[in-house]
Amino acid sequence: MTTTLRPSGPLHESSEGAKSRDYDVCVNSRPVGRIKLATSAAFGADVAEILDLRIDAPDRGRGRATVAALAAEEVVRGWGCTRIEASVPAGAHGALALATALGYVERSRQMTKTLPLSPPELPGGTTARAMTEEEYAAWIAHSKEAYAQDWIDRGVPAAQARAKAAADVDSSLADGLATPGARLSVLVHADEVVGTLWVAERGSEIFVYDVEVRGEHRGRGYGRALMLLAERQCLEAGKDRVGLNVFAGNTSALRLYESLGYEATAYSVYKQLL
Repeated sequence: MTTTLRPSGPLHESSEGAKSRDYDVCVNSRPVGRIKLATSAAFGADVAEILDLRIDAPDRGRGRATVAALAAEEVVRGWGCTRIEASVPAGAHGALALATALGYVERSRQMTKTLPLSPPELPGGTTARAMTEEEYAAWIAHSKEAYAQDWIDRGVPAAQARAKAAADVDSSLADGLATPGARLSVLVHADEVVGTLWVAERGSEIFVYDVEVRGEHRGRGYGRALMLLAERQCLEAGKDRVGLNVFAGNTSALRLYESLGYEATAYSVYKQLL
């Protein structure tokens, strides 16, 4: 039996070169599933995304998804793409195993935690306050560069990474410290700033966009204190769930989040196309 992709709709193409198309996954011309491909809104027309891939229940476990994913790589190579990406739900163990077997690499994972009603206490001697305008000016320049480097370290070309970092930060903090729904704080111990926190309302949750302990103060529990601060601010905003993204390889951060009860909801994976 031969598994192929057959277009189930027209190729949508914008004047900027963005593309998307739906396909049926077929076995000897019989539809057994579907897949949706598109170029990346975040990285541009030379990066593709698998937005959806599903095989009908009677045909699962027969390698249909594997062949469909490999065929998708050929399609997007024809579009001129050099990288393909996907988001895999944490509960989709088969899909994650398939992606790993096909050479996809984890770039990051989304995590979330539902909070109890009582706000956590910060460690003794540690306080928090709002970031000042002077602190913000230095912080945002550093934040963009550090965020770009995170992407560079995980396979994104430097120009793409810096463009994405600038666009993400500028759009999320369009009005700086006055951006509605955003809150930027510093953590203080013994009258010295030891870390920074950026959270913002995102739908039904508070999302931790950036948490950083200054280099000379790491390893002293301030990362945990910053996350407790994020949870306090979440409850103050009238919400009960905190979300975050952690890049692959950031083992200390991942261990911290897991120790605080955060659970993965999705994995972002990518593969360079040869």
